[in-house]
Amino acid sequence: MSVLIGRLALYLCMAGALGGLTTQFLSWKKNEAARTWPWGLLALAGIVVAMGTMMVAFVTHNFSLAYVAENNATFTPLLYSFTGVWSALEGSLLLWVLLQSLVVIGVLWFYREKKNEPVVRAASMVLFAIQTFFTFLLVGPADPFIKNAAHILQGAGPNALLQDNPLVAIHPPLLYLGFVGFSVPFAFAIAVLICGRVNESWALEQRRWTVLAWGALSVGIVLGSWWSYQVLGWGGFWGWDPVENAALLPWLTATAYIHSVIVQDRRGLFRVWNLALAVATFALTVLGTFFTRSGVLQSVHAFSSSTLGPILMGMFLVVVATGAGLIIWRGDRLRSSVGVEQPFSREGLFVANNIMFVGFAIVVLLGTVFPLLYEAINGQQVTVGTPYFANVAAPAGVFILVLMGLAPIVSWRSVDSKVLWNRLRPIAWLACAALLIAILLGVKNLLVLLSLTLGVFAAGAALRTLIGLWKAAAAKGELKSLWRSPSVGGMVVHIGVVILALGIVASTSYAFRSEVALAKGQTTVVDGHRITFNGLRTINNSLERSTQVLVVVDGAHLYPAITTFHGRSSQALGTPAIDSNLLRDVYITFDAIGANGPASGAQVQASLPAGSVVLGVTGEPLLAWLWIGGLVIGLGSALSFVRKPHRKEERA
Repeated sequence: MSVLIGRLALYLCMAGALGGLTTQFLSWKKNEAARTWPWGLLALAGIVVAMGTMMVAFVTHNFSLAYVAENNATFTPLLYSFTGVWSALEGSLLLWVLLQSLVVIGVLWFYREKKNEPVVRAASMVLFAIQTFFTFLLVGPADPFIKNAAHILQGAGPNALLQDNPLVAIHPPLLYLGFVGFSVPFAFAIAVLICGRVNESWALEQRRWTVLAWGALSVGIVLGSWWSYQVLGWGGFWGWDPVENAALLPWLTATAYIHSVIVQDRRGLFRVWNLALAVATFALTVLGTFFTRSGVLQSVHAFSSSTLGPILMGMFLVVVATGAGLIIWRGDRLRSSVGVEQPFSREGLFVANNIMFVGFAIVVLLGTVFPLLYEAINGQQVTVGTPYFANVAAPAGVFILVLMGLAPIVSWRSVDSKVLWNRLRPIAWLACAALLIAILLGVKNLLVLLSLTLGVFAAGAALRTLIGLWKAAAAKGELKSLWRSPSVGGMVVHIGVVILALGIVASTSYAFRSEVALAKGQTTVVDGHRITFNGLRTINNSLERSTQVLVVVDGAHLYPAITTFHGRSSQALGTPAIDSNLLRDVYITFDAIGANGPASGAQVQASLPAGSVVLGVTGEPLLAWLWIGGLVIGLGSALSFVRKPHRKEERA
């Protein structure tokens, strides 16, 4: 029954997407409004039923579905039964189409009063086309409702790495929401080019949708880093993994787009650039989907190999060719009669901002794709390591902080040195005071000192802007609506970026890693942290079998372990334990056990007495501020989305 209901629901979704696309196309050709609401609702209803059917199958352990049998078991906890729905390729596409359908309905509703506008009609047509493509994957090569040929009573269970942390319930949906959300600015960019309405304010209007998608992707990336930190046992949060890079690429180009659209609004510049960025951002989401779902990349984050690779690559090429072709076609209408008058003006700084973000994206893309090209040409595997990316990321981060500090206080078009100094002086003194305090406290690391100074400078510029907005709102008696001011959300995001950046710099610059061998009852001090080993205990239940180390770190009881989850794999996984506060993290892993110790999956060292253990100890100061900064960025993005519309947006 689940097979029948699920497939019928997917066919309904496909019918709704195709019906909406066809109806919108025919009405667009006739230059008349289309009634696409029923089609959009039909598609949404279909995918909701399909997703609901799959969730019920997972919760009830319905192994008559092959997908459920491969990714669920009777002993899987309820939370991970739900998250198991999107833990593999077919289910992840179910979630993708669900979010895409919600985006289509959201756009139709948001622009219901402008549904007769040619740009809205064309953009809706593009969105229905995207929805049709991804739904086609579900009804065709990635069908999640394939009946299990064998009658089985027990499933393989989810991947062990995906049933050890509740972040798997939040991280993937936010990433997909970011990816799907970028289809909206892409659709409107294509629509603007098709309709020839390049001189209107649609680019500024789409900044709102881009910020929403960008914020979801930002928080999703940060939560993914948190998951990696808590689960993988290596003590880090970002390893420049190819799949991590696939999520970072559209984030970089979207960041450039969000900023450069402001220049188009104020000065009429960057029309070609902004349209190209909107196309490139969506194209990179499709390319990232290809990376994660084709099997061409080996990664802990990637899905298993599939037949979707050629289809997704074809979609990527269609997106790029369509966008580039339309931009070339409309090139005569995109030229601006004005230019950047002063390099050290606000628009000049935005140019530098765009060059930096797009240049960084190109570097990351080359480092990610090069191993694939090299293997295809030479038949040999190579890797591009962390140093390649880090050598670019460090100066890029410093440059970002400089721009964040200068852009809010520099004027448009020209620069008055006296006005600039009056704006700059209190912020500069604040940054210098922070530098002096850090030096007096004994900080000697040049990168930390530079980042702290520039971070305080950038945060000061954002706070100065917020204070100015507060004063202006107070004078007008509009304090209650201050949070909806167009600039408030952006400045909150800037503050979040500063917090995140300082957390990264401090934690990576002063991190220490060591291994200690301890017998039961023995205490040692590592980098000022008192660590006591109180013995071992074994846990064996329906979900897992693990050997835990009983450790006391600075009075806190921690239980690092080696765990084997029942199900598809008998591989033992390290489960770290973390003592975290706002000042520092102490990260403990169970690395080895003495000879003749209990069977645990830990590496056995014959040189150690039985019952003794080797613990990995990692200390990272201020790492919690990285996660806090990510949440502040999400808050700022939400404020930017619900802000009051710009007067030009109302006329769009």
